[in-house]
Amino acid sequence: MLNTLNSYRHPVWNLDLRLNVFAILSVVASIFFGAAFATGQTKQDGGAHDPNIAAGQHVESILNTSAMWKPMLQGNDLKGWTGDLKGYSVDDGVLICKKGGKNLVSEKEYSDFAFQFEFKLEESGNNGIGIRVPTGGHPASSGMEIQILDHNGARYSGMAEMSGGKQRKLSWLKPWQYHGSIYGVTPAKTGYLKPVGQWNQETIIAIDDHVIVIVNGAVIVDAFLDETVPVDGGAHPGMKKKTGHLVLAGHSDRVEFRNMKIADYSVSPATHVSQQDNVPPGGFKALFNGKDLQGWKGLAHKNANARRELRGDAATQAQVIADELMRQHWSVVEGVLTYDGKGQSLCTDKDYGDFEMYVDWKIPAGADSGIYLRGTPQIQIWDPWDLRMNPGKDGVLDGTADLTTEQWVAAYKNGRNLGSGGLWNNKRWRNAPTVLADKTPGKWNRFLIRMVGDKVTIWLNGKKIVDRVALENYWDKTGLVPLARADQIELQHHGSALYFKNLYLRELPY
Repeated sequence: MLNTLNSYRHPVWNLDLRLNVFAILSVVASIFFGAAFATGQTKQDGGAHDPNIAAGQHVESILNTSAMWKPMLQGNDLKGWTGDLKGYSVDDGVLICKKGGKNLVSEKEYSDFAFQFEFKLEESGNNGIGIRVPTGGHPASSGMEIQILDHNGARYSGMAEMSGGKQRKLSWLKPWQYHGSIYGVTPAKTGYLKPVGQWNQETIIAIDDHVIVIVNGAVIVDAFLDETVPVDGGAHPGMKKKTGHLVLAGHSDRVEFRNMKIADYSVSPATHVSQQDNVPPGGFKALFNGKDLQGWKGLAHKNANARRELRGDAATQAQVIADELMRQHWSVVEGVLTYDGKGQSLCTDKDYGDFEMYVDWKIPAGADSGIYLRGTPQIQIWDPWDLRMNPGKDGVLDGTADLTTEQWVAAYKNGRNLGSGGLWNNKRWRNAPTVLADKTPGKWNRFLIRMVGDKVTIWLNGKKIVDRVALENYWDKTGLVPLARADQIELQHHGSALYFKNLYLRELPY
């Protein structure tokens, strides 16, 4: 989206007399934000040497295993779209924004998704992808607009005469107007567009407050909106939108699109309908196969920082010892992952970053356990009705031996009475669930855990008990080191028998 482009089209400016103050400020701002004004070339080296390409490959690997794509075009018509239907046409699978075309709006609304497409620009071509746009809303303010723009076009730049008669190409675009930027909010990295007339591939991912833009395999935007201050200083209420329409925001230029498809990453149901234990629902994979300990390993070190520092023979030997201990105390009994209470925690043999996970768990009376996310404690599991307490301690008064169970729970002040599911080791963010949703000991409980960035949302037995609370890095006592971006998931040992089944996980792209 560019609303004021047509007033600056002269190809050559004199820097001393005709370069306006706005253009100068744009140059300074763009240098500050790292926008590459003069780079009209697509980066060619790429590969593992380019961290943006490497990041794109990582995201693509997750999409390859978790995305359930659906086409956004049905044949050669605009079925499923509304808005400026006359300004767009479909020709042999190619969606064309014609000269004069404006906004084409999806009939459906989308919350969390991956939207992938190819596009081709004409010289100075301008369009945009509005996401989470409310009905009738403006793509760049009511929702968010991802720029589609030939930012190297002559319409957005000019030649300035420098000292000594030298000339220099300058762009008056602001950093947040370059292709792929979240308009007015976050500038995109540049240098990955192909030359005008060639097809480019783009993926836009929006999950909770996390927005990723990938162009031709390179991550050019990776923003967490809750932590983002709009670069243009505007209010941008669309940043808070959770759902809305997709909008092709035409700006009267011809732009072509093809191979448009979308994958739904919206929040899964709080509970799933499973016809058979340990058989995952669609889109999920089973972490536990119900037969053996394949996919799991022992805890190589109780301290995650020390474990991550293990290398070579030391790491191998520590894991061998941990796996042997695991096999002594963790087993599979009639399709249930069973722990005898005498060993150590159980860990996935793969690291996970952002994900949704179902977990069914059962504990005996008085038991204590938890689930570590990214190797970090923990989502608490314990018995809220445990009567093992000492008079005069933990807020329990003397002379209360005859209280009912409910009265004991109300009197017990160490947090156990609040129920399972809280991020118990948090010091700054909330560490308790919002409601007690546990079933009594001996009965099966079900978590749905959703982790995006460092924020965790948890449902227990169908009730939301944690709503996007940050999981703090327990292993860093300074409070300065962020949570690991990915690490193992652990079923915590705490000296009591434990039972787990139906552990299903869906990776979310990050």
